[in-house]
Amino acid sequence: MKITVVCVGKIKERFFADALKEYEKRLSRYCKLSIVELQDEKTPDGASAALEEQIRKKEGERILKVLPDGAYIIALAIQGKQLSSEELAETMGRLGVNGTSHIVFIIGGSLGLSEEVLLRAEYLLSFSKMTFPHQLMRVVLLEQVYRAYRINSGEPYHK
Repeated sequence: MKITVVCVGKIKERFFADALKEYEKRLSRYCKLSIVELQDEKTPDGASAALEEQIRKKEGERILKVLPDGAYIIALAIQGKQLSSEELAETMGRLGVNGTSHIVFIIGGSLGLSEEVLLRAEYLLSFSKMTFPHQLMRVVLLEQVYRAYRINSGEPYHK
């Protein structure tokens, strides 16, 4: 299976970059992983709702341009469905059994995802009702994808 993570913004902190490299290495035995980083828009302090919407749209256009045809698109969104690790593993396993060979996870920028991106996704996934920095969310996502592969392979994982 091929897993692509499309994300807005670059990783700036070394500790996040190190964690990502570790999970990329661990995942290499289960899937072909690629990460597509897209430029984020600068949001001025005190930005109006209209400006924030415009920023989401610009970032959304960049996201939509890189989504491959035929891939199953999962957008990380606070209004999405919350799953346990086992349920995520089951979902990913079921997709593979049903012939899906490419899953794309989308992580938006600091303002979230545009309506167009949310509508393009086949599935909206929420990790919590809380808001997380998108750099941290990338690490959490890769850890959960790794955990899903371990679960589906019948290998031990920490509960």
